[in-house]
Amino acid sequence: MNLFAIEEAITNCVKMESGDFVNTMTGEIIDTAALDALKMERDTKIRNIACWIRNLESDEKQLAEQEKIFKERKQAAARKKESLKAYLAAFLNGAKWKNNEVSVSWRKSTSVEVTDVKKLSSYYLRYKEPEINKTLLGNDLKAGIKLDGAVLVEKNNMSVR
Repeated sequence: MNLFAIEEAITNCVKMESGDFVNTMTGEIIDTAALDALKMERDTKIRNIACWIRNLESDEKQLAEQEKIFKERKQAAARKKESLKAYLAAFLNGAKWKNNEVSVSWRKSTSVEVTDVKKLSSYYLRYKEPEINKTLLGNDLKAGIKLDGAVLVEKNNMSVR
């Protein structure tokens, strides 16, 4: 659902890397040359592009909400599946079962279970790569501390509301 009406000439300025125009629903690339070439009043062009940005922000928010809902549904389905598998395993108690639609069988497997990590040699440990704490780094740079390998970069971020 679009919050704002966007002129078709603006939304038609969408191209794939191959140069072919595509439907805006399919992961496209904006053709800035086509936008530049539009014979349109400056304010009209700015309004349409800004409104398109607002529509896309709305789409992004709605899709993120749907993604969260689907993730929760996926997790619920996984929990339900595991619960039913545990029940069926206890019910069958190792026996095979089969009909025309499904079959239940068993296979042996081996897994490693760590009972006390402190007793294991460090040889068996994996370590994550270090991660920069940009908040702390930024605070030190703002406080005037000179650090090799990092600088503060001032940006001018556009806000469309």
